Parts: sequence; structure tokens; C-alpha cells
Amino acid sequence: MPRVALYARYSDDKQSPASIDDQFLICREQAAREGWRIVANYKDAAISGASVILRPGIQSLLQDAQMGRFDILLAEALDRVSRDQADVATLYKNLQFAGVKIVTLAEGEVSELHVGLKGTMNALFLKDLAKKTHRGLRGRVEKGKSGGGLCFGYDVVRRFSSEGEPVHGERSINAAEAEVIRQVFRQFANGLSPHAIACRLNDSGISAPTGKLWTSTTIRGHAKRGTGLLNNELYIGKLVWNRLRYLKNPQTGLPHQSQIRMDCDRGS
Repeated sequence: MPRVALYARYSDDKQSPASIDDQFLICREQAAREGWRIVANYKDAAISGASVILRPGIQSLLQDAQMGRFDILLAEALDRVSRDQADVATLYKNLQFAGVKIVTLAEGEVSELHVGLKGTMNALFLKDLAKKTHRGLRGRVEKGKSGGGLCFGYDVVRRFSSEGEPVHGERSINAAEAEVIRQVFRQFANGLSPHAIACRLNDSGISAPTGKLWTSTTIRGHAKRGTGLLNNELYIGKLVWNRLRYLKNPQTGLPHQSQIRMDCDRGS
């Protein structure tokens, strides 16, 4: 009787943790129909499908495959394993070398053709998704709303439209934090250094935006990047968007901040 391992993953893009159980359920039903014996379950929760490098479930799966612990890997679809074309190809080669077949409910037994076509489709999907996200953020900023991220001095407004859809990008002033910001600007205008201001705030028991202690960097930030309280142009009523670009490092799977872009979209 073939030994089968199940794999399931859900990302945080409009999915819930229950998705893992749902994927395992339909995979178990398929294994029962095929007469396969389930010997292992692997999962990755709330992790993007763009890279397998930092996914512990996939790493454990590969280690056990190399040790010959199962014959078949069963998943709901190939994009549940990964949406990255290079990762799909590498995973397929490693499992093939270990004598393990990949079978999905959507594609059946995965072959080189599936890897090539599906990998290309998934890569295009990710690229298209990035463009749509960028376009959506631009439209939000042009309406005077936040493009994302929480800024000290403001609270995120969570409400629904009349059609029942969530409204994104709205903020309200946090009165207590706003007073801290005014205090920082007054002290800096009176000649205090960022270090001295940070020490005063810490002595007063006021928490920094991170919830920890204030530092001179928290006050000063980086002028070109618009970070820190003193360099945040939002405090003078100016929204700055698209200033920085983040690329995912293919070696680590982590986002990397590239050089500052000069074609910033600005709106007041």
C-alpha cells in the first residue's frame, strides 16, 4: 500500500486557519478512495506562497522525503505547495530524486509539464497581484487616505461602507499621542537634541511608538526616507507615497529595502 504524506498551507490573504483543516479533509478523502495509507501531515500557516525557503512545513517534508518515509505527496493544488516557479521546479526535482510523486486534487499526478505551465501561471499571478495592489494603494492615497501602515499619533478607523464592504485607509487623531508629537516639536524648536528629547520622554514614562523606550533615532529618523517624528511629512499635512521599494531577497525570502525612489507621488 503506497504511503502518502499530506501538505496544506494557508496564507493571510483573505483565508482563515480553518483552510488547513479543509485541505486536509479533502486530501484524506482522496487518499481513502485511492487506498493510500497516510503516514504524515505537513502544514504552513499564514505564510505566503511566494517562497518555500522560510516555511518549516516544507523543510520538514523535504527532510522526511529524503529519508524515504513516504512515496506520495498529496496536496489540494500545486499553488498550495508554492507559487514561485523556481521553488516548484526545485521541489519537484528533489522529490523526484527521493522517489516521491507529487499528486494534487486539482492537477492529478504532477509532471514536468505541470511544473512548467503552472509555475509560469503562478508567477504571472503574483506579478499581476502586485500591480493591482500597487494600483489600489495609489487610488487610496490620491483620495487622501493612508496607503498602509500605522503612524504614531493616529488610529486606524475600522468601518464598513453602506454596501457592507470594509473601508480602508481612514485614520483618526489619537489625542494623547498627538500631544506627545507637539511636545517633541516644541522641544526640538527650542534647541533640544533628539537624544535629550528621548531621555525626557523615557523619564516621563511615555512609551515610544514601538512600545519600548525612545531613542534619538525614533525622534530624528532618516530625512530622505521620511522616518522618525521630525522627518514625517504627514505631521505637516503631506502624504508621501511610493518613496521606497521593497524586493524579496531570493536567498532568504525576506523583504529588502532598495534605494530611495525619486518619483514620489505626493498629495496634500
